[in-house]
Amino acid sequence: IGPNGAGKSTFLKAVLGIVKPLSGSVRFFGKPFKEVSGQIAYVPQKRSIDWDFPITVFDVVLMGRYGKLRGLKWYTKADKLAARRMLERLEMGDLAERQISALSGGQQQRLFIARALLQEGEILLLDEPFAGVDQATEEVIMKLLKTLRDEGKTILVVHHDLSTAPNYFDQVLLLNTSLVAYGDTKEVLTPENLTRAYGQRGELFEEATRLSGEQKAGLL
Repeated sequence: IGPNGAGKSTFLKAVLGIVKPLSGSVRFFGKPFKEVSGQIAYVPQKRSIDWDFPITVFDVVLMGRYGKLRGLKWYTKADKLAARRMLERLEMGDLAERQISALSGGQQQRLFIARALLQEGEILLLDEPFAGVDQATEEVIMKLLKTLRDEGKTILVVHHDLSTAPNYFDQVLLLNTSLVAYGDTKEVLTPENLTRAYGQRGELFEEATRLSGEQKAGLL
């Protein structure tokens, strides 16, 4: 989390090897990304997708199985069944044959999360998954992410809303072109750290975060 231009999405792309870091290296399970890419699923920002491409919701989700085809020529019945079950899990089962151009913003986001989850990776990376979605979709996504966390998955999310971060995430990495702080959410999102990351706006964010927490606790 961090202000616009802080390098959040660039950080994620560097982790994935999409952009080359100026120094250092990235390891997953002690290995470079290329050796474990099948265990890592990535959901890019919606704006990076060509939504006019003529393809159905089902076919996009099924692409999540592509890395497991190996010597096979086409998807199996088990792959197709898994894709339909994943759509049901994200409350999109009735949209399977719809063109992706006809989806709402929230449905678009759920579509690519479904595709990523079908990879069955141990690590899930999401770039701004709540951007441009309605409250109902945000709740569906968060419920799923918390279930995956409880199942032992590692989830890294690029997020912009400080008011929801304390309720959504166990740990936070606060960025502003370089690392400001990293650790448990409550220990990182302090007035001092927020001011370092956001300037004087950090004080306003701190108050908004406090009020949001009180509302969720039924105090307001």
